[in-house]
Amino acid sequence: MKKYKRAAKFCMTVFAACGLLFVPAATGLEVQAEEVIATVQGKVMEGTTAKLLYLDTSDGRMEIKIDGSTSTGNCKMLLPDKKISVSVSHGSDGYLHAVAISENGESPSVNLDTSKVSNVVGTVNSRTTEEVLHLDTAQGEMELKIDKNTDLSNCSVLVVSGKYVVSCARGEDAYMHAISIADVAAAPTVDASQTAAASQTYSQEAVVNPTGETRSVTGTVKADSEESTLYLATSEGTFTFKIDSSTDTSKGMVMTPDNKMMVTYFRGSDNFLHAASLVGVKDSSSASVDTSSQSTVIGTVKEKSTENILLLDTSAGEMELKMDKVSAPVGCKVLVKGKKISVTCSRGDDAYMHALTITAAK
Repeated sequence: MKKYKRAAKFCMTVFAACGLLFVPAATGLEVQAEEVIATVQGKVMEGTTAKLLYLDTSDGRMEIKIDGSTSTGNCKMLLPDKKISVSVSHGSDGYLHAVAISENGESPSVNLDTSKVSNVVGTVNSRTTEEVLHLDTAQGEMELKIDKNTDLSNCSVLVVSGKYVVSCARGEDAYMHAISIADVAAAPTVDASQTAAASQTYSQEAVVNPTGETRSVTGTVKADSEESTLYLATSEGTFTFKIDSSTDTSKGMVMTPDNKMMVTYFRGSDNFLHAASLVGVKDSSSASVDTSSQSTVIGTVKEKSTENILLLDTSAGEMELKMDKVSAPVGCKVLVKGKKISVTCSRGDDAYMHALTITAAK
């Protein structure tokens, strides 16, 4: 019995020395950090920000404040599940404060083509790991490798949902690599015009498949898709694909919300995902069409259009046209909601009008 009492007393002493880890911060108080009282190890938890670290330790969850004086020279990336070591002091606000945050291990270096460096601004998304930075930009998601030589000196800490300026260049492994990552506030020389210019460099760069490899994924088209960009909701999350002049849309041209689609894609030389081909869900048809009597109608694509039935909003009302006889649109690659088109059509022996050709209209 005495043994258990001594153990309990020891635990209470340890918690007292740690400064009541979970006492909320008092407002309006000047925080004064004391000397290091302990070093703890654990995994970074979701919800961590540049100001507050949530750490999953063997003793439970800890909340540790990150100050301007916190040494993060050996650990800038505070991403979920990352194992780190933190030396802490007890602040006058009742919180533990990080004196230093460190990690172990390094990534192999890769030679970069620093003659072509671009700056991009974006927000770190939850797919980011210690090795690969997933950055949401105005032009879509970028994937950038992070090396041991990546300069993080102008980045306080890197966290999910944080906004950063990233200088990047292509490596000998065909991937884009982050040369430096900086807080937006710490990079005043990068303004909106510079960001736009960098984005244009990516979007206008000739599309090359560096590895020659392609992959396929199946999902449903999201409502914010447009002619140049397909947002596909899949079981693995939302994918962003660029639609190029070379994209084969002969078997999948209707990109309206909720349509199912299989996309064969590759990572381009601009580091974006590009659709090599689109395949939609299309029924077979044996209808015979009288092509000797054709009509031409102009209208806009309606939201409920599918690969089987094109719903066209015309000046005379809504038209339904079967899509089994048309191969690919002319003057555009895909059909999206609100797209104005000209359609030549004929009636089939199934009593439906069938689209024969589709051309982009002004």
